[in-house]
Amino acid sequence: MTTETRALASDLSLAVVRLTRHLRGRRVDAQVSLTQLSALATLDQEGAMTPGALAAREKVQPPSMTRVVASLAELGLVERSPHPTDGRQIIVSLSSSGQALLADETHAREAWMNEQLSGLGSADLVTLRSAVEIITAMVSKPE
Repeated sequence: MTTETRALASDLSLAVVRLTRHLRGRRVDAQVSLTQLSALATLDQEGAMTPGALAAREKVQPPSMTRVVASLAELGLVERSPHPTDGRQIIVSLSSSGQALLADETHAREAWMNEQLSGLGSADLVTLRSAVEIITAMVSKPE
C-alpha cells in the first residue's frame, strides 16, 4: 500500500465520520437507533425478507437482527408474517408506520444534503456521483 493510498484511506474515513455526524444531527425523531433505521431502510429498498436475510444484508449476526426485528415490531414499524413454505421462519416487512418514520428521517437528512449540493458545480456533482457508486460497491462486498 502506498503512502498516497494510506493518506486517502485516512482522509476518506474522517470525511465519512464527519458527514455521518452532520446527518445524524438532522434526525427528526430518535425513536429508533441507527441500526434499526438501517434495517427499516433495507426493508424499504429490498422488500420483505426473513430476519436471516436481513441480518446478512445488514452484516450483523442473526440473533442481533432477531432483537432488532422484535423491537421494531413492538414499535409497530414492521410486520411479521408466516413464511409461505417454511413454518419455522417468518417474513418481515415494513409497516405503514415504518414507511412514515423512514420518510420523515429521509426528508430531514436530504433537506440538509440538498442544500449542501446546491452550492456545488456540475463537475463536483459528477465526481460525487462517481464517489457514491464506488463507496456503495465497497460496502456491498461480502466480508
